[in-house]
Amino acid sequence: MQEISIAAGAADWEPAESYPAGTMRKVLRRNDEGNPLAVILRLPPGFEMDDHSHTCVEQHFILSGEYEVKDERCGAGHYRMIPAHAEHGPFRSPQGAEVLVIWEP
Repeated sequence: MQEISIAAGAADWEPAESYPAGTMRKVLRRNDEGNPLAVILRLPPGFEMDDHSHTCVEQHFILSGEYEVKDERCGAGHYRMIPAHAEHGPFRSPQGAEVLVIWEP
């Protein structure tokens, strides 16, 4: 594994594939196949995403704004860890948010 150092503020936003329209991302790290492993997601106001699961562990750290998952409101500074194969969601973000998302293969 190679050391990585990125000034995230200088990285470009790009459309986040497989997310609802208007969701943007900054990719911080990719695996050898080019798939994102660490991103900053910008959820637009009105963001909604259905339940889903992943084959790996997923971690969220809310940088700004907030999102709601089930009956829980997660705001800036909130950390969530979702185990591999666990259904999680649905997600809503009425005002929008920026979230650091890390997938552990």
